[in-house]
Amino acid sequence: MKYLLSRIMAGLILAGFLGVSAYGQSRIATIDLGKVFDNYWKTKQAQTIIKERRADIEKEYNNMVQDRKTAREEYDKLMAEANDPAVSAEEREKRKRAAEDKLKYLRDQEEVMQQYQRQAAVTIEEQTKRLRDNILSEIRTIVNARAKSAAYSLVIDVAAETVNRTPFVLYSSNEHDLTQDVLKELNATAPASDAKSSPSTDSKK
Repeated sequence: MKYLLSRIMAGLILAGFLGVSAYGQSRIATIDLGKVFDNYWKTKQAQTIIKERRADIEKEYNNMVQDRKTAREEYDKLMAEANDPAVSAEEREKRKRAAEDKLKYLRDQEEVMQQYQRQAAVTIEEQTKRLRDNILSEIRTIVNARAKSAAYSLVIDVAAETVNRTPFVLYSSNEHDLTQDVLKELNATAPASDAKSSPSTDSKK
């Protein structure tokens, strides 16, 4: 999530540079988007939601595994009984047909389990993206509002990385850094329990 976030913001930063004329004379602010994102109470809430969803999926899958294990044991037992010379031929044939039905169930269950895993992966990915996009949208709304009110023409993410995983910004004086102010505004709406666990936003970087 962090790497994708950095890639996206690096592109936005470059586009911003290209779109601002005479940027050397413009008012430029900075922000550590990674720090804001990680320490926003809704990010931690989202992480908890995803973690619980993964746990539910894993529990359901483990139930499938146990059901299949039980079915396999039943199949092995039926096959053994189907080859038992102590029972009549008619009974052996009956148990053989039951074993074949159980084998078909095992094969069908294997496909069901594989499909469940594929769908679960898609579900987790989509939910993670949706939560991340919502959080980024909230952050950008506050950043945009603060930038406009202070007449900043550009806000740069100092935590962004290039496609080569190197820092996008090599130096910043942090003279007009919005990180703590944005984080404080975001966390002002945190429930009491989350507010207590959030890092202090009173001091500047």
